[in-house]
Amino acid sequence: MSIRTLDDLLAEGVSGRRVLVRADLNVPLDKQTGAITDDGRIRAVLPTLGALVEAGAKVVVCSHLGRPKGAPDPQFSLGPVAGRLGELLGAPVHFATDTVGDSARATVADLADGQVALLENLRFNAGETSKDEAERGAFADQLAAFGDAYVDDAFGAVHRKHASVFDVPARLPHVAGRLVLREVEVLSKLTGDPERPYVVVLGGSKVSDKLAVIEALLPTVDRLLIGGGMCFTFLKAQGLEVGTSLLEKDMVETCRNLLERSGGKIMLPVDVVVADAFAPDAAHDTVRVDGIPSHRLGLDVGPETVAGFSAALSQAKTIFWNGPMGVFEMPAFAAGTRGIAEAITKADAFSVVGGGDSAAAVRALGLDESSFGHISTGGGASLEYLEGKTLPGIAALEN
Repeated sequence: MSIRTLDDLLAEGVSGRRVLVRADLNVPLDKQTGAITDDGRIRAVLPTLGALVEAGAKVVVCSHLGRPKGAPDPQFSLGPVAGRLGELLGAPVHFATDTVGDSARATVADLADGQVALLENLRFNAGETSKDEAERGAFADQLAAFGDAYVDDAFGAVHRKHASVFDVPARLPHVAGRLVLREVEVLSKLTGDPERPYVVVLGGSKVSDKLAVIEALLPTVDRLLIGGGMCFTFLKAQGLEVGTSLLEKDMVETCRNLLERSGGKIMLPVDVVVADAFAPDAAHDTVRVDGIPSHRLGLDVGPETVAGFSAALSQAKTIFWNGPMGVFEMPAFAAGTRGIAEAITKADAFSVVGGGDSAAAVRALGLDESSFGHISTGGGASLEYLEGKTLPGIAALEN
């Protein structure tokens, strides 16, 4: 794989040149106040933006936020992100109130050397996500007009065949930003020849979301630890009662086959925290997995499971973790995720947190981010990379 990097672009000189940066600023917002609740993705792009600003580029940043339906929607505006980005950069960020319209053209035209502009949410334009090549290409033409060069630093979006990710690089000199480069370097370690034992922890709600990565990883890992809502479909495959826990009935046979083929690599919970309802104040207690009452649902893994998983992690030299062990957003059901995260930090291993809810959990639980080897910014992208899929955004950067 041959990809030009930000350093290559900087070596050519960017002073006075317009550089279009595709960032992943898809941050969570408080539904009531609209305030940013986790600015991790904004911070992740600062090394690339800071280097371009210092080199005197006119930096035009574009991103998506949420899933608007191809038209402006105030609840998904990047306005709050522009404010926070300006605070972190220590200089105002000029915000365009549209993607490629009058405001965007005027905002970009007014940029001085070393200044930063942010375009409004790319998904306010139907061309960004269109499956029609011509419609997507037309939008890419308009975006490309804002840059003399293109930098992709949105690893969380490289698995999408979207205009700003896939089509714009074909129209401009293009390089990988520092974040994208780091993500590819780290994940290639996991797909190459990882130091062993190699232990993977998978959580989250659905087996169907993780099936492809389980299939891809089973031949290469030494242990695969499964928690979160997805564990109940595996427990059902063992013939156990799972009560009203999350269950994908159409995946039970698939899980049974995976268990049979795994050669004992798959570890499942031995105890779980069950509750009367999916609510933060619901009555709850811990039971063995062969004693889940028919009227209750599992919302976290139990302490014996944490101990067993932690023992496996303590032996590891390489760890990949994707997906929480329970409903960590509710304090009563956060102990499993916290316990596994802490076990990962204590292991003498190269550890990768696979983005998405796992990265959010690290920050929400107040854990030290620097105690992990790498925290990915792309949940879906990191999983697809490990599956061995071609990622459109990475392919578009290759020479």
